[in-house]
Amino acid sequence: MMSLSQLDPHARLDWWRGATIYQIYPRSFMDANGDGIGDLAGIIERLPHVASLGVDAIWLSPFFTSPMKDFGYDVADYRDVDPMFGHLDDFKRLVSQAHQLGVRVIIDQVLSHSSDQHVWFQQSRKDRHNAKADWYVWADPLPDGNPPNNWMAAFSGRAWTFDAKRRQYYLHNFLASQPDLNFHHPEVRQAQLDNLRFWLDLGVDGFRFDVVNYYFHDRALTDNPAMPREGVNPGNPQSYQRMQHNIEQPENLAYLERIRDLLDEYPGTTSVGEIAGNDPLPTMAAYTAGQHRLHMAYTFDLLNSDGDARALYDVLTRFAEQGEDTWPCWALSNHDVERSATSWGESRALLALTVLCSLRGSLCLYQGEELGLPEAELAFEDLQDPFGINLWPEIKGRDGCRTPMVWDDSPDGGFSRRATKSGVEAEATPWLPVSPRQLPLSVAQQERRDDSFLSRARRLLRYRGTSQVLREGDQILIAPERLPDDVFASVRQQGAQRLLCLAHLGAGDTPSVIDPSQLAPDITTWTAIEIAGVTATHTSHHPLSLMPGSAMWLALN
Repeated sequence: MMSLSQLDPHARLDWWRGATIYQIYPRSFMDANGDGIGDLAGIIERLPHVASLGVDAIWLSPFFTSPMKDFGYDVADYRDVDPMFGHLDDFKRLVSQAHQLGVRVIIDQVLSHSSDQHVWFQQSRKDRHNAKADWYVWADPLPDGNPPNNWMAAFSGRAWTFDAKRRQYYLHNFLASQPDLNFHHPEVRQAQLDNLRFWLDLGVDGFRFDVVNYYFHDRALTDNPAMPREGVNPGNPQSYQRMQHNIEQPENLAYLERIRDLLDEYPGTTSVGEIAGNDPLPTMAAYTAGQHRLHMAYTFDLLNSDGDARALYDVLTRFAEQGEDTWPCWALSNHDVERSATSWGESRALLALTVLCSLRGSLCLYQGEELGLPEAELAFEDLQDPFGINLWPEIKGRDGCRTPMVWDDSPDGGFSRRATKSGVEAEATPWLPVSPRQLPLSVAQQERRDDSFLSRARRLLRYRGTSQVLREGDQILIAPERLPDDVFASVRQQGAQRLLCLAHLGAGDTPSVIDPSQLAPDITTWTAIEIAGVTATHTSHHPLSLMPGSAMWLALN
């Protein structure tokens, strides 16, 4: 099979610059076989909806063979589809259908760790002398029997588990069932490159790399320093230390260059890395600098945003200071964080999407974000996520953003196709409860109205997708000191074309007066871009009023 760029000789190889990528969490998107779990056939069925948004690509969260202790981020076979999602032929059909709709396919890759059920780990733990003995990170106990250092895992507790057979500890930055691979071993590095090539040969258009800064660890296993108290989340033990020696080692850069060399063998493919850590923006810039590493990357800085104008300016300014040859992929929602309609406020969900579409970089849109879905509230007994189960109630985990998509107003939101047993329809129970608060926002309900959130989001995304100045133009951030309180503003510029993007992120009912001529040089008049989610105004050279919760995009003349 071929990637979409290989199929289309006129395709731009740098299509990813300024692209909008739609993230699909397969378990929760569409259940086509009625077992309560989303699957590849369900994704294929709903691809026309995704294509109607005008997005450039989809990103599929893991669908690989897995015991599902971390719902696919614990891979037991890097080259096969877990039976709950379908078969490899289903994946091939998905790629083909997406390409026919003009949508590229990016898939998750969890390279830093595997499942403890992977044959590599099963062999590695047998003894200290087999062919894969050093494929994972093993270390002897301290003289008193304790783990070799103080590293903590993301899901609570030490990052080390003792294996009685080897009489050693193995490293796991996440669950104990997710042992870390030893990337200092050349065979491990090559094996993961070979796994990437397998999917490239099946026609994928790129990869999203899970925790891409976690591949290498400090060989000396140096203790991590304590985190200053102001940076600690008391409910999360890992936050008590600065992750300095278990992640972000210098060897990572050379390996990213090997990944890029492989991708360059498949013109038009791309990569986006997830950067997690204590100070991720410089790492994000370093990992995307030049033309030899990742194409783009994202951090949790905006994913954890609550829509504060000053904080938004500070994040974007800090990233811009890293250099011009870096490329971000910004997102406000994904499968790991609270939905932006809740973190920003449900009345500001469209405003959040409008601000996202104004930013320089590529964008990631999470399933349901086009509907304005709020976070679901779940009872403890409904939780599936080990992060929430282990740290409840201080940390509720990630299930609230992972509940099933709502396609219609039936009790399960149209998520599960009813299974038929001996001619009798049987209700499937979705793996997570469907949120009753989300049912009125279903796709079917919103398709009936031209003024629905979905209709407005579609128009907004389509405008962004066809605007060269928004996709590729430079960005000049306007300091908060030059603006009324709670207003965020930037100028996007490409050649002679300039667009002033304004958003009032404050509350209340008192408008702010803004004079665009004071925000950019040599302006005589401006014209509002009349698209959904943006408050229109007439062509003018007078100051304008911007209400809290509204936005304007102005073409500057």
